[in-house]
Amino acid sequence: MEFSKRLQQLPTQFFASLASKTNNAIAEGRDIINLGQGNPDQPTPAHIVKAMQEAVADPKNHKYSPFRGIPELRKAAASFYKREYGVEIDPNTEVAILGGTKIGLVELPLALMNPGDLLLLPDPGYPDYLSGAPLADVEFSLMPLKAVDGFLPDFKELEKSVLQRAKLMYLNYPNNPTGAVATKEFFDETAAFAKEHGIGVVHDFAYGAIGFDGQKPPSFLQTEGAKEVGIEMYTLSKTYNMAGWRIGFAVGNADMIESLNLIQDHLFAGLSPALQVAAAAALSGDQQCVEELVETYEKRREVLVAECARIGWNIEAPKGSFFAWLPIPKGFTSIEFSNYLMDHADISVAAGSGFGKSGEGYIRVGLLVDGPRIAEAIQRIEKLDLF
Repeated sequence: MEFSKRLQQLPTQFFASLASKTNNAIAEGRDIINLGQGNPDQPTPAHIVKAMQEAVADPKNHKYSPFRGIPELRKAAASFYKREYGVEIDPNTEVAILGGTKIGLVELPLALMNPGDLLLLPDPGYPDYLSGAPLADVEFSLMPLKAVDGFLPDFKELEKSVLQRAKLMYLNYPNNPTGAVATKEFFDETAAFAKEHGIGVVHDFAYGAIGFDGQKPPSFLQTEGAKEVGIEMYTLSKTYNMAGWRIGFAVGNADMIESLNLIQDHLFAGLSPALQVAAAAALSGDQQCVEELVETYEKRREVLVAECARIGWNIEAPKGSFFAWLPIPKGFTSIEFSNYLMDHADISVAAGSGFGKSGEGYIRVGLLVDGPRIAEAIQRIEKLDLF
């Protein structure tokens, strides 16, 4: 059967093709240093695994979950935001439980937008943001993220015709792929801008726990008036090494949250109750595991920065996330350079152009292998005599 027009309009899945190329090289027996992945390499903390094991063994968790999540997890999400960010969240009206925040990010245009509406997306940005537009039959406009602006969008550059049609805007800080972190001033500007133009804000806070140099990345919801205009998506994948568990949540504006809950009432029948119990344990339990994880990534960042400086590769240290955004040598496109590293140094990286037009000239490197392997990767690049 012929695929629907919506499916035919979906963008190529960038990460799937990257993973396929890397896995094929590994299958050939090559010693690939995989810096292209976004998959946490550390195990889920033991106390979370134990909570899951106990919950799975409890027969009460073998039944359907309530459609909108168990009260324990909704309350845990609200308490987490109060403890970590000083933000009051109503667990009954301002929380949506998600089977991973990618689901929420793709669902929202379906839930809140009509054909002809405009979605504002960061460029470069997480490629799956693009998926929601054709599925909802809406259009999108890209907001360039430039180094000179700290990889924050300049709202003054948006044309009046765009602002008249824009209904939703996606942001993501700490940022994938650039590693940039938003400032309080930027979020203040964002809230005022969104209120002035009637645009809903969706802040993807996937890397919210990962900030460096003693700086904790701010939540958009800490901004005065933020809940009047937007929501924030928080995944457990990065904070607790639970990428394969597929669980997260959205918090914030009650109307936007209700739209998410309503569309999920029709698409899903709730997540496993045992999984939700374990997620509540992660959010409510000892957070030392998070501190240790951030310390691990920061040490790896220091190895990368020091090794790049040693070979004359002038890079900017990321302020957050577990990614670094590295400028490529002259004479290459992003794809050409990523292919060159795979072919000549057995290193997998993500081409910057895979994250959007404004990503050209960069590669994204993940801090998801240990320090010695990061150092070895830069040593292999050194032998190519590119810097």
